[in-house]
This record gives sequence, structure tokens and C-alpha cells, in this order.
Amino acid sequence: MVMSHRLVATLLRGPAFAALAAVLAASASSTAFAEGGKLYPQTKLRLTVVQWMPTRGEYQQWPALGGEYVVSAAGTVMLPVLGAVPVGDLDSQSLATDIANRLQEKIGLVTRPETTVEVVQYPPIYVVGDVAKPGEYAYRTDLTVLQALALGGGELRDADATRSQQEIRLVGELRSLDDGILRSMSRIARLEAEMAGAGKIEFPPVPAGNANSRLATEIFEQEKIIFSARRNALDRQEKSLSELRDLLTAEIKVLEQKIEATEEGIRTTEQELSGVKVLVDKGIAVVSRRTDLERVLAGYRSDRLDHMTAVMRARQGMTETTRNLEGLADQHQTEVAAELQREQANLDEARLKKEISQKLLMETLSSAPAAAGDAKTLTYTITRQEAGRPKQFEAEEDTPLLPGDVVKAAFVRDAGAAPDAAAAAASPKATQ
Repeated sequence: MVMSHRLVATLLRGPAFAALAAVLAASASSTAFAEGGKLYPQTKLRLTVVQWMPTRGEYQQWPALGGEYVVSAAGTVMLPVLGAVPVGDLDSQSLATDIANRLQEKIGLVTRPETTVEVVQYPPIYVVGDVAKPGEYAYRTDLTVLQALALGGGELRDADATRSQQEIRLVGELRSLDDGILRSMSRIARLEAEMAGAGKIEFPPVPAGNANSRLATEIFEQEKIIFSARRNALDRQEKSLSELRDLLTAEIKVLEQKIEATEEGIRTTEQELSGVKVLVDKGIAVVSRRTDLERVLAGYRSDRLDHMTAVMRARQGMTETTRNLEGLADQHQTEVAAELQREQANLDEARLKKEISQKLLMETLSSAPAAAGDAKTLTYTITRQEAGRPKQFEAEEDTPLLPGDVVKAAFVRDAGAAPDAAAAAASPKATQ
């Protein structure tokens, strides 16, 4: 359709240009997805409907019809106003044209609205059989059987390789558990020594020539360092509190001496003040002398109150220090007991894990190995829905997939393999 220069200029302005750009982008997107061809059931579509409004000079979207829809199992799309629209063998462009024609006919429009259909998501594919991670995977265009196998983690590994990996893992777990048990036992020995107030740690014996003997020596030395450091820290705390208590005791003695000296000054000043008052009353001494003595007496009494307050504070500090000093040992015992309880629980858990790992390792070692020379080939089959019914056929690694396909990988014994040897390998006697 040929547009006038005025119409083109109008389209390039403001919201009209934005709406047109959205239509063109959606059209380009639907064209890209349309390369997949047929729209299969469970395909998620995004519908966009716009119409040119000559009175406004812009494209206007129809939000009531636009949105995301899913193709039903019956091959239809349920749309507002139109109801069930059959998809059939249409691609996204053909479906968009069909919807536009139906809207024009249904509503009675003069011109057909611009409609685009974009594929948002294809139905998934399913990978099953002898693969590492069977399951559901997202489909993309040009996906092949080999790529689907890669999505499923590749082919299932041989039993011997799996068994060998499990043995290595179990052996590593047992070694790690042995080291953890040794560390827990050493830590428990150190905590028990702290609880008892012992001067040294009685570590558990380690058999001579054991692979853990060197590790045990290192762990024992580390625990000795921790034991010595914690004991020294406790001694320092006790010494610090004891020195603080002694200092407060000495401070109280000094303050009591000051109080005695202040009281002596108060008594002396009071006696002198009594004599001066008599002389002042007789007119022999001046009044200023009495005033000075009264001022001195008030200063003595104020100092006595300050000293008594300081004594009370010092006694309060000494009481708190004594309480902290007496509770220091109890607090340390409580912390050590709680830590000992947690470590004992960790030791019991590690021993239980070790027992389970040992049983698993014994079962793995006693299981029957796979038969030697048993050559296998990985084959593929695809199950695809056609005309509402599943159809199965053989496939190769480069076979392209369609949405909804089920890919099954299976190992098949080569024709040259000896059936008698395979049967013997699978028999209980051979397993033993």
C-alpha cells in the first residue's frame, strides 16, 4: 500500500511511530520463529493486534485481544470475541493473517487490522533411557538428537566406572572421618583435662606405624598449645581480679585514715570555734575570726562526706570484683562443659557416619563386576505425536527434533558379543 508524504510524516511523529515500531518488531520476531513451521500443541503464542486510526493519525493497540495464548491439545487457540481458532498446519504468519480476516469479518471492519503472532515458547522435549539426567528440557529450533543427549548429561556411564568412582569417594570419606574422629577425641581429652584442672592432657593412644600417627602428633601439639593458652588466660584473669581487689582494699584503708584525720580536724575546729564565740560575745575577738573558723569547719565536714562516698564506691567495686573472681572458675567450667558436650555429639555423629560408609564400601566391593569385553552401542528412538497418536521410529545423532518429541537412548549389545559370556557374567554364581 502506498502512503502519502503527509501520512508518512504523521507516522514518524510521537506515539504513532512507537506503535508502528512495535508492530514491525513483532512482525520481524514472528517471522524468525515462523521458520519452525507448524505450531504444535502446548506452544505458547503472543498475539498483538493494532489498527490504524485515521482520525488520530496513529496506530492503536487492542489490549483486549492481545496477550499470550497456548495451543490446545485439539490444535486450537481460544481468543476473546473469536472463540476457538483452529491452528491446523498454519505457521505463525498464516495464523496471524487468519485471525485478522476473522476479526474483520466478525466485527465488520472496513480495513483488516494488523495482527502478529509470535512464538514465545515451544513445547518441551523429553530425554529418557540410558542417559545421566533424564527429564524435560526446553526446545529450540534446529535441535538434534545428539544435542538432546548433551542436555540429558550424556550417556549413562558404565557400571564399572560408576563403581570405581563410588569406591574412591567412600575411601576419601572414610579417611576424612578418621581424621575428624581423631581431632574430636583429642579435643575431648583437652576439655576433660580443663574440667579436672589437670596440669597436662592424657591423649588417646595411636597405634604405632598407623597412617594417622604423624597427623596425631600434630593434632596433639596443637591441643597442647590451646590448653596452655587457655590456662594462662584464666590465670591472668584471676590474677587481674585479685590485684584489683587488693587495690580496692588498700584504697579503702587510705580513705578510712583520711576520714579519721578529717574527724580530728572537725573536733579541733569545733573546740576552737566555741572559744572564739565566747570572745566575740565579750567583744575581745572580731567576728571575722568566727566566720573563718565556721568556713573551715564546713570544709572539713564536706571532705568527710566525700571520703565516705569514696569508701562506699570502693567497697561496692570490691564486692563486684570478689563476685567476678569467685564466678570466674564456675563460668569457665560451664563453658568447657558445654563445649565438651557439643564435641561428644560431633564424635558420635562422625562414628555413625564412618560405620555407614564402611558398610557401603563393603557392599560396593562385594558387588559383581561387569563382564569384560561386553561391547555396547547407544541407539536412539523418537516418539512423536502425529494425528493425535504416538508414532515411534529409529533416529540417528543428527536427526532433527520437533517440539514435544520424546527421545529414548538405549544401549544395545553388539552382534559380536558372546551371549554365553554375558549370561555367565549376569548369573549369581558369576557374581559370587
